[in-house]
Amino acid sequence: MAQIAEIIKYEGDNSTFIWKHPSEDFNSLTQLIVHESQEAIFFMNGQALDLFGPGRYTLETQNIPKLGKVLNRTTGGDTPFHCEVYFINKTEQMSIKWGTDSKVQYIEPTYGFPISIGASGEMSLRAADSRKLLLTLVGTENFLGQQKLLGFFRSFLMTRVKTYIAQVMKANAINIFEIDENLTLFSNSIKNLLTNDFADYGVSLEQFFVTNVLKPDGDRQYEKFKELHFRQYADIAEAKLRQQTDLIYAQTEAQKVIIDSQAQATKRAQEGYTYQQERGFDVATEVARNEAVGQFTNLGVGLGTMAGIGGVVAGTVGGAMNDALNQTPAGTTDTCVKCGAALPENAKFCLECGEKVAPKLPDNMIICPECGSTVVRGKFCPECGHKFITICPQCGKEAIPGAKFCLECGEKL
Repeated sequence: MAQIAEIIKYEGDNSTFIWKHPSEDFNSLTQLIVHESQEAIFFMNGQALDLFGPGRYTLETQNIPKLGKVLNRTTGGDTPFHCEVYFINKTEQMSIKWGTDSKVQYIEPTYGFPISIGASGEMSLRAADSRKLLLTLVGTENFLGQQKLLGFFRSFLMTRVKTYIAQVMKANAINIFEIDENLTLFSNSIKNLLTNDFADYGVSLEQFFVTNVLKPDGDRQYEKFKELHFRQYADIAEAKLRQQTDLIYAQTEAQKVIIDSQAQATKRAQEGYTYQQERGFDVATEVARNEAVGQFTNLGVGLGTMAGIGGVVAGTVGGAMNDALNQTPAGTTDTCVKCGAALPENAKFCLECGEKVAPKLPDNMIICPECGSTVVRGKFCPECGHKFITICPQCGKEAIPGAKFCLECGEKL
């Protein structure tokens, strides 16, 4: 007579999905131990009776309701009975390798030429529906491990993966020459398509990774399109580089103009003359070159007066010459606050020193110094709330902008 088991527990490893306990003769006081991340299915006479989750159980009709329908117990409680217990390991099993057994034929979506590729990677699986997995794949087998499970899935996996690879590349217009940078998209898309296929057998596809795509290197047609692809992108890169170089050159030239203008303005300030006076020097030189001194003499301006134009104090020159030199040039509206040069109408920058010209505003408009918005002149900025005027906290009078003391009561502001 076979030995009657007293304790039934899982004795498989982590690479096992389903393991059948070798003992098949139990009594009604046998202890069943189910660990975390496991389930156990109780069979009798080829019929799956009950499913047990993690815990410790005594095999009695109270714990196995369906057992009472097929087993007549004696009052002693030690009557042996013949049954089977299958343990299902529900931990996620990772690093299960997969790979296509042949090349996938498809039409490359970018260039429209036929191409053959292979793919491989890893996936992780988990037993999701214990009863479905056991009844669908295991049957009367005693063991289901990773390799055996892959053996069951190999045919449908290869068929599905090849089909899905072509579908994903076409749907997402993935260029064969840029596929490596799209491996995450590639992997997630194929995983979503395969999930239901595995679920039909009670298996959950937890992760699916495409880690390598085998391209047809050496194929004449493939190499031809690869050369065309990289030549095209090389031309684009070269054009972008040339455009950036031209932009840098233009910016450099603009900076040189501004620096020269600023240097000239600094030179005038150090030597004590203004832009208008320098223009006066140029006029005097031109008058002398054209031998037009006599004309100015007829106007009451002699050679001595002309010599005064070259001095720092241009105001000592006679009235006619002084007016000619100090008159604002035609087409100008103002002078630069930094170097004094005449500004053309609507100028945004000074042509001499590069100083930015503040735009002229109507009398009822003002530029907020806090937020830079152009707003209607008032006591506060309607954009940011900045106070435009200072109110004396002592007497409540408006103070002069920038004043440190109130003119009415002398209170410090």
